[in-house]
Amino acid sequence: MGSSEEEIKQELEELQKQLAKKQKFESAVSSIKSLLTNSYQSSSPSLRQSFYSVICRVATILKSRYTAPGFWMAGLGLFEQAESLLSDPSQKDYLKNCIIQAKEHLHLTENPPEVSPNSSRRGYLFEGHLTVDPEPPQPQWLVQTNLMNSMASILAAGSSRDRVDDSNNNIAESASSMLEELLTNLDEIIPEILDDGSRVPRVPPASKEVVAKLPVITLTEEILAKLGNEADCAICKENLVVEDKMQELPCKHTFHPPCLKPWLDEHNSCPICRHELQTDDHAYESWKEREKAAEEERKGAANAVRGGEFIYI
Repeated sequence: MGSSEEEIKQELEELQKQLAKKQKFESAVSSIKSLLTNSYQSSSPSLRQSFYSVICRVATILKSRYTAPGFWMAGLGLFEQAESLLSDPSQKDYLKNCIIQAKEHLHLTENPPEVSPNSSRRGYLFEGHLTVDPEPPQPQWLVQTNLMNSMASILAAGSSRDRVDDSNNNIAESASSMLEELLTNLDEIIPEILDDGSRVPRVPPASKEVVAKLPVITLTEEILAKLGNEADCAICKENLVVEDKMQELPCKHTFHPPCLKPWLDEHNSCPICRHELQTDDHAYESWKEREKAAEEERKGAANAVRGGEFIYI
């Protein structure tokens, strides 16, 4: 049994090498799927881990290199087959995520949200034309402004004494509805009301234009040799191999492009050194400039104090 497993491991290693070649990717995935079906149930923990590693490699290559539907369809079949066979909970969770990503890429997502004929998710009027897509969500600052203005109008109307009963009922209903929405958005609105200039603002996503201009390099044997055998993408933790495409930040750290973009949207900083990229938020960029100048002033004042103390000593 041991020699047979060694042969399967060697075959998996060879198939993993073939994954890096576009013309052999689909046939390699098909072979992995066949081996998985025929050998996984009776395999040792070591061989099962080899299967899982190769499957993870398929997922990484799809996310970082291949976009054609045929490649993703092959990967989807492998992920679904593996998810039905593997028993480790963390491995099954990872494969479930792979299946979701593959279906999203192939536009095969199940149970799309139902849209009723009278739903507000229908097209909206834009420059005199009815669009096909639903209206995009309003920016938070506009939601806050509209809520505050509407509440002020309702309170002003409610303070008048010469309203008829129907009008007062409408005001009460509007006030109740508005109060509910205000409470829903309380976490966002209160900081804006109480902002005294000392609050550190949330970091906005990195500028799309800046991210689009980040250089993309293809790993070679020489580059991998410099990075070391255990080099990986710090975001997805997958080991790097020759021909992986990597996007380079100004701090010179590199990551898979599909891993880096969502990370920068949420965190806008290098996962390794926390270097921050420029954003499209002018208010935030102005705040950063002010903070930088204030920090310089604080350092200057501290140096002056230390210098004075040195003189007196």
